[in-house]
Amino acid sequence: MPDISFLIIMLLAFGALWFMSSRSRKQQREAADFRNNLAVGDEVMTGSGLFGTVTAIDGDVVTLESTPGSSTRWLRAAIARRSEPVVVDDGADDAPAVVENTPVVDVPDDLSSLPPEPPAPADGDSDRDSK
Repeated sequence: MPDISFLIIMLLAFGALWFMSSRSRKQQREAADFRNNLAVGDEVMTGSGLFGTVTAIDGDVVTLESTPGSSTRWLRAAIARRSEPVVVDDGADDAPAVVENTPVVDVPDDLSSLPPEPPAPADGDSDRDSK
């Protein structure tokens, strides 16, 4: 007569394996559905991390535009996920706020207009020795 505890352990092990594989199958099915429903204009990321916009789909080949005028062709299986569209900032709101009574510092473009540095203290004139 087989030991009941051994059978219970085996059933728990098979149950855990089935549960893990069903989650994995579900994720694979969702990824396949995503890839099959790609449309022109979608913002996506490839498995290697390239972000781009889908510009054309021809069977299993997807053409992505990463920057304007730069198109690359990818296998449909290489598309990992949909990404949020990139927001282009026009910089209008980035202007620094002007604070009242703050002096304006004129920063030169090169170092030639700066005054010379004060000479370095001699070996015996350091602050450490005067304390």
